[in-house]
Amino acid sequence: MWLFDLDNTLHNASHAIFPAIMGRMNDYIARVLGDGTTPATPEQVEAARTGYWRRYGVTMLGLVKHHNVDAAHFLHETHNLEQLHSMIRAETGLRQLLRRLPGRKILLTNAPHRYSTKVVRHLGLQRQFSHHVAVEAMTVHGKMRPKPSRLLLRSLLRRQQLRPGRCVLVEDTLANLRTAHQLGIRTAWVTQYLTLGDTAGMAHQQKRLIRPAYVDVKVKSVRQLPARLHHLR
Repeated sequence: MWLFDLDNTLHNASHAIFPAIMGRMNDYIARVLGDGTTPATPEQVEAARTGYWRRYGVTMLGLVKHHNVDAAHFLHETHNLEQLHSMIRAETGLRQLLRRLPGRKILLTNAPHRYSTKVVRHLGLQRQFSHHVAVEAMTVHGKMRPKPSRLLLRSLLRRQQLRPGRCVLVEDTLANLRTAHQLGIRTAWVTQYLTLGDTAGMAHQQKRLIRPAYVDVKVKSVRQLPARLHHLR
């Protein structure tokens, strides 16, 4: 079983999508943290966004927990990109690549369902995944548990009746790969789309691109996965 991340794994979100989402997110947080008339300062916004990202895996969860933000409203406001299709950049041959990889594939993304569905359809990959798990569905016992939650991964394995050692998580984010490795899931780190401008907390831990011990395979592109299968068994 393959567990695939979406943004900066199957397409280049750093090119235009992440900057656009980040701008919307910053504006949203500034309003939430402001006094109703004056928005919060850029320094306050940055501290909240990065702090919640590091603590919860997604900034949204911190806003929900500490500021009573409605998750659905936040996701809509930050990911509703009118020119989304023109912003997507990806390699060719991804459909053929996924067909070559043995076993079922699940899309496991901290992005919202509506956004991720549009991206997957644009890439022509909607039929390659047996399940599509977006952030709205990442709940355990009624509470949101996005990646890198151990509870989320354990729940997913249990529901799908999967053994950890028979699964591979393909990701660009090291924190998510670390948790998966701790549960016995094989890990593949995709690096080609990582930049110093990535979402909060990513770049500082990955800019040197040295493969940590908990990463089984480091690849520049997902297209290199078939040649590295022997390292993932």
